[in-house]
Amino acid sequence: MRRTWRWFGPQDRVTVDDMLQASVEGVVSALHHVPTGAVWSAEEIAKRQADIACMKDGTSSGLAWEVVESLPVSEDIKKQNGAWREHIEAYKTSLANLAAAGIEVICYNFMPVLDWTRTDLAWRLPTGGTCMRFDMVDFAAFDLHILKRDGARGDFPETVAAEADARFATMSEDRKKQLATNVVFGLPGAAEHMTLEMVGTHLAEYDRISPEALRQHLIDFLSEIVPTAERLGLRMCCHPDDPPFGLLGLPRVMSTEADYRQVLDAVPSAANGVTLCSGSLGARPDNDLPGMMERLGDRVHFLHLRNVKRETQAQRGSFHEAEHLGGDTDMVALIAAALAEEGKRRAAGRADISIPFRPDHGQDIMDDLGRQAQPGYPAIGRMKGLAELRGIVTALSHDRYGATRGGTA
Repeated sequence: MRRTWRWFGPQDRVTVDDMLQASVEGVVSALHHVPTGAVWSAEEIAKRQADIACMKDGTSSGLAWEVVESLPVSEDIKKQNGAWREHIEAYKTSLANLAAAGIEVICYNFMPVLDWTRTDLAWRLPTGGTCMRFDMVDFAAFDLHILKRDGARGDFPETVAAEADARFATMSEDRKKQLATNVVFGLPGAAEHMTLEMVGTHLAEYDRISPEALRQHLIDFLSEIVPTAERLGLRMCCHPDDPPFGLLGLPRVMSTEADYRQVLDAVPSAANGVTLCSGSLGARPDNDLPGMMERLGDRVHFLHLRNVKRETQAQRGSFHEAEHLGGDTDMVALIAAALAEEGKRRAAGRADISIPFRPDHGQDIMDDLGRQAQPGYPAIGRMKGLAELRGIVTALSHDRYGATRGGTA
């Protein structure tokens, strides 16, 4: 299992020096400043590679850009309207430019309108640290009273809607603004940022798109893209919905093992694979993460290892991002399943034996609290998570005689 680290580029408060000191082997990055639907040029890709290759003092970091996260799929492609065909051609050109630069793993998602959704980006923990949280009552208050979406009340249990009404009635104006900002939060340096008006426009356009239609749009996209990826030697891997249940009346099609199986079977190529995110999928109690790794493992090209603590056992419920070994997912069992998959690949003579993983998200602790890095991506909190994950990998990668079975720790 290869240790990687997400980096948002030169504006990231966590530097190349920081991740090198955290014992990272490879870097996960993207060109967030390039508008969605536009081509990632060879020049821009080379610039990001050069940024990663150097420490602050100009000496070599020894690190390389190994995984793309994410090469974004436009809303036009997801909805199959507007310039969607032109965007697919631009996507193919970007893939060719990435392959020419030596990058082989491409993570993307097919979530409509919003990427991951949280109601709190710095929820205070009893330890004094902070984490990201999804509170279903706060989200209902946003949907019902800030966005004021038609039909929203019918999407929540009566008890949740009533609690949301009461909470909103006592919510300060500052909290209302912060809640709206949190829900539509975007990545740093992104070329586009959602406003409430933009969200409303997209929601209206999705009224005609059922989950079945959106799944077919994903399959259509992959049917176009995967032959190019195969020819270029690339591995595409779809990130799950986050959270893995319906929000804002939007269709969700990558939330469960069954969702993944339909899409993998529809486009049966090794180039069509999975980003197994234990935090996203783990927010839903009926997702069996170690089992998914065992059953989908031959198509898993990238791992996001983080943990969430579900605050209810409802399928659609509140949760917060826990310590990497402290949530509801059995991280030891999941990593054991990943190492077993690597063993199968080694026996089969596959070239992609080592599955890249990154310590996804992290709690803000110690000096993180003053650094104000991208929410979910602190330096120390992620380093702590990586150390814990590395300990599991090391322990499981040695038999009782101390002989390494494979994989790097």
